[in-house]
Amino acid sequence: MAEALNQKDNFLKGIIKENPVFVMLLGMCPTLGVTSSAFNGLGMGVATLFVLLMSNIVVSLIKSQVPSKVRIPAFIIIIASFVTIVEMVLEAFIPFLYEQLGIFIPLIVVNCLILGRAEAFASKNNVMSSILDALGMGLGFVIALTALGAAREILGSGSIFDIKFVAENANTFILFILPPGAFIALAYLTVFFNKISTKEAK
Repeated sequence: MAEALNQKDNFLKGIIKENPVFVMLLGMCPTLGVTSSAFNGLGMGVATLFVLLMSNIVVSLIKSQVPSKVRIPAFIIIIASFVTIVEMVLEAFIPFLYEQLGIFIPLIVVNCLILGRAEAFASKNNVMSSILDALGMGLGFVIALTALGAAREILGSGSIFDIKFVAENANTFILFILPPGAFIALAYLTVFFNKISTKEAK
């Protein structure tokens, strides 16, 4: 029973207590760079979740076989392999998303969230715990990027997932779909998220 509760906490921590974006402020490059729309945020979040999950599984499986001196380079090669798979799949099957995300797809390799979880968690825990850690952290990242993209798209374009809900000539806050708007929206969402999570913890 205690082990089941620990596994539940292991999964939920990445969504709430240790949300990679709103709490730990990790992966800021894609967070600020691609979230001009909800769909872009969702696409980058899911791509990162896949890489995080697969790399955590592989790192956990081979951790005892990798010499400590080459641990980090080995982890980077593993991560880069899965990023290449994601890039090829997006280019082949979802080309419009591939074009939107652009350079930020290969930059998943150096996302400190993925390498950080591989080094701090997957290399020290079993496969099941590593899977739950990756799913929790990955979902937290997906939720954060989608929420940020949705907020910017709603305020800046008057739409959500490219579905327009205001008149074409309606006034919108175009600032929010520009780079400075990413910082403003992230700041407000971070404050809101932390207030909500603090209340739930009490």
